[in-house]
Amino acid sequence: MAVQTVNEQSFEREVMQSEVPVLVEFSAEWCAPCKLVAPELKALSDELGEKAKIVTVDIDRSPNLSRQLGVQSVPTFVVFHQGRPVGGKVGALKRNQLRELVEPFLPRAEGALKAEELFQLLRAQRVSVVDTRDASSFGRAHIPGATSFPAEEIESRLAELFMLGSTPVLYCRSGDRTKELVAKLVQQEVQVGFLDGGLLAWEAAGLPMERPD
Repeated sequence: MAVQTVNEQSFEREVMQSEVPVLVEFSAEWCAPCKLVAPELKALSDELGEKAKIVTVDIDRSPNLSRQLGVQSVPTFVVFHQGRPVGGKVGALKRNQLRELVEPFLPRAEGALKAEELFQLLRAQRVSVVDTRDASSFGRAHIPGATSFPAEEIESRLAELFMLGSTPVLYCRSGDRTKELVAKLVQQEVQVGFLDGGLLAWEAAGLPMERPD
């Protein structure tokens, strides 16, 4: 999706009244770092689709708006959610850094858990974590305490799954496969969760892994 330019007249409609989170970049035509950030914003906008909106404000063309929000340098990024600013950062950020600003306010798929959330639930023994990759991948490395249930066997082994004793949380390598599987199970009123971002997100968060010898 294209990154939209808004001004003092359209800010209320496009940002304050938006039904989805909005990442606002305050920039200027003379700002070299802003030019470096432009492709990162476009890539993030394409990635987020309709889940969030990304807009840019030229501080020279909207000086009152910039002053009201305390913008002192460019680029400055501010996240708006439900009509109010909820976070921000100054400087030329990469796409993953920009996404981190918006991520907490994005709508989630039903049953989705972030890596840190799953870690805390595991520590409290409130969930059972289930590795849906093939047995050889599980044997090389997995989340501590995980049980191996290859994805293609899940639907035929639901009784075994729920004998684990607490709410099952499924994970795969990237999270895509378990997201689809959980969506299908939820439609059948089967209560399961999944690790958003999969094992890759768990490792990226620096959380413990079990690697059998």
